[in-house]
Amino acid sequence: MFRDRDVDLERDLPLNEAALTQDLELETLFGAMAAGDEFLLEVAKKAVLASLDDPEAILYRQRILADCLEHPAVIKAIYAIAVEAIERKKKVWGLSDRYPEGVLYRSVELLKQFVDLLKRLRQIADGHGGRFRSEGLVTLFRMLARELDDDYLGLVDDHLRRLAFPEGVLMIAGLDKGNKGARYVLRKPKPRNTKQSWMERLRSWPERRLLGDRPSYVYEVDDRDDSGHRALEQLRGLGIRHVAGAIAQSADHILSFFSMLRSELGFYVGCLNLRDQLARKGEPVCFPEPLVAGKAMLSGRGLYDICLSLSVTKRVVGSDVSADGKSLVMITGANQGGKSTFLRSIGLAQLMMQCGMFVPAESFHGNVCDGVFTHFKREEDAGMGNGKLDEELSRMSSMVELMTPNSIVLLNESFSSTNEKEGSEIARQIVRALLETGIKLFYVTHLFNLAQRFYLAKMDAALFLRAERLADGRRTFRLVEGEPLPTSFGEDLYRRIFGPGPGRPTP
Repeated sequence: MFRDRDVDLERDLPLNEAALTQDLELETLFGAMAAGDEFLLEVAKKAVLASLDDPEAILYRQRILADCLEHPAVIKAIYAIAVEAIERKKKVWGLSDRYPEGVLYRSVELLKQFVDLLKRLRQIADGHGGRFRSEGLVTLFRMLARELDDDYLGLVDDHLRRLAFPEGVLMIAGLDKGNKGARYVLRKPKPRNTKQSWMERLRSWPERRLLGDRPSYVYEVDDRDDSGHRALEQLRGLGIRHVAGAIAQSADHILSFFSMLRSELGFYVGCLNLRDQLARKGEPVCFPEPLVAGKAMLSGRGLYDICLSLSVTKRVVGSDVSADGKSLVMITGANQGGKSTFLRSIGLAQLMMQCGMFVPAESFHGNVCDGVFTHFKREEDAGMGNGKLDEELSRMSSMVELMTPNSIVLLNESFSSTNEKEGSEIARQIVRALLETGIKLFYVTHLFNLAQRFYLAKMDAALFLRAERLADGRRTFRLVEGEPLPTSFGEDLYRRIFGPGPGRPTP
């Protein structure tokens, strides 16, 4: 996922992750990426909420994802191998890890399982590696081909066979004070029935000179001698303890490789799961163009709320927006005209772009931001210690502490819990203060006084959008540029609910 470092799933999430998740309905997105896999759910949360702030790093990840979208079966097969390795580790049982014998046995069994999976990875690399073009995946397949060559795999197989000690344990030791054994070293047994060449005899000369032609002694322990067998087990443990430790480290090293492989590919598998669901509905996606920070840039065509799309059976209506050079986008208009949905689509597109994903649109570009913040109205509940306005101001104060001049803020009906005059003045001062610090804002509001004052100011950096309403009251759920209106057409909703006719209340 990164060119110069490994993915870190222990990295802390942004402090406003709870608000982002609630306001943008991110649990729906995460669930679609996870497809029932708890690990993928965690990866999705970490990846989407921990945004990248470098356009080149985003493009690096986009190119890998494009490769994955082109060859999804290969990526899923590699991910499945990594998952299988971790599952196999859980099923390997052995003797107690308190003793070298137990450590060695368990580690050898693990390595046998892992080598089988490494061979399968090598086969995938040989068969499919040449079809990938992105820097990240090309590097992965080259590493697999280089590190898992025939010589390495053959050597591992040979070591694992020897570590079963088919000819017993051969070791040497010295004598310490009191004739106690010391310096136990495991030795590689000589192959049986093999004639040595004169060169091999020459190489073994120092050993033969040390041992000479002295006679050897054999001591056989009776089958019923429990103490003798325990003593032999202790001697065996002294001989193999260093090897057991080294083999255990090797098993842990290969396990960590599979764990990291699962973490690195988990994000891309989640994207494949998401793409599959959208493709079944015919929803468009595109790779966005991430632009450098410093100038407010955001434009898209056919932009839609991906979480809404995942929640309904039909396709949802997308919107076009051209807000390049606009640091304030104020959205007004008819009730239930798609304003909040559009606001969520902006936040989701920004987050998805900055984690290297495709976005739900036909085309999209925007400048990278240091953070995405949301301030949506909350329904009053018993858990609120103060009134709704106090709660709104408190949340805004907490957000401001986290913002930087290169942030984007989405406000949805903020400060509408008081009367229009007071709410408009509070909102006006907050909006102006945020704009002066270089923060980009998208604001959905029914506060006509607020919207009208900004509209009359003729700000070059402001864009005013309105939820479209046809003459007969129908909503198109599209946004068009237009002056704020002093009505939200609540009467349309009244007539739709109560219907026309005699005996109905007069609005």
